[in-house]
Amino acid sequence: MVPSVPRTRRYTAVSMVTRRRTRAGSVALVTGAARRIGREIALALARDGWDIAIHYATSRDDALQTVAGVEELGRRAVAVNRDLAVEAGVRSLLAECADELGPVTCVVNNASLFERDDIASFSGDHLVRAMRTNVAAPVLLAQALRDQLPPDARGVVINLLDQKLANPNPDFLSYTLSKAALQEATTLLAMALAPAVRVVGVAPGLTLMSGDQSEAGFARAHTRTPLGRSSTPADIAQAVAYLAKADAVTGTTLLVDGGQHLVPSERDVMFLTEPMREGRK
Repeated sequence: MVPSVPRTRRYTAVSMVTRRRTRAGSVALVTGAARRIGREIALALARDGWDIAIHYATSRDDALQTVAGVEELGRRAVAVNRDLAVEAGVRSLLAECADELGPVTCVVNNASLFERDDIASFSGDHLVRAMRTNVAAPVLLAQALRDQLPPDARGVVINLLDQKLANPNPDFLSYTLSKAALQEATTLLAMALAPAVRVVGVAPGLTLMSGDQSEAGFARAHTRTPLGRSSTPADIAQAVAYLAKADAVTGTTLLVDGGQHLVPSERDVMFLTEPMREGRK
């Protein structure tokens, strides 16, 4: 039985005349765009002239605020709700975005399942959850982008990866395995979808506080790079905006991390700058 797919809710007025005037190449879908890095990416693309489909899973109110932010920049926006672990919903996502805003030609796979595990707590179910959201959904969206491109249009897929793939450690094991698979998919999809679709990656460093990380610990971790700073959401958004229009770039990953990947570490940096706590290895 095919699971039901929630209908896209439109939160901005889009007339049929406006839709017909939308030029191919001006609509981007950003997954996980309601908050944090995804929101920054959506706003940066809007400043560059893109209309934005803002995907969210549970953060509806935040998604509406991002819609308002895009509209304040003079671009059109729509909020779309999907569970990226449900294949049927992922497959229908671009078609509904196109119905609202026009054909999508840029997909930014920003949404990610980021759960803590290690070899002691690893389970197959944990890995499957990460792979569905972090790998299967981006590949399905790349496939859908190719299939719905207007004739003679060109598209781009931008996958958010992680600097730790160049500087690995076994923390966040399932997440890391899924991002490694997505990095390989970036190369394979660039080969399979050329010349119609470019596929590239952006690999942030430590950018936002996560888990039970303290503000002081985050501040210390953020400076443990050759440049004395790691990445900010604005840095990541700037890189995505560049790659969205870099017509000669495909099949490669841009590391935006202050050089964090150049500093070997046996543990995730967030653990190296926090005091040891009971139950933490």
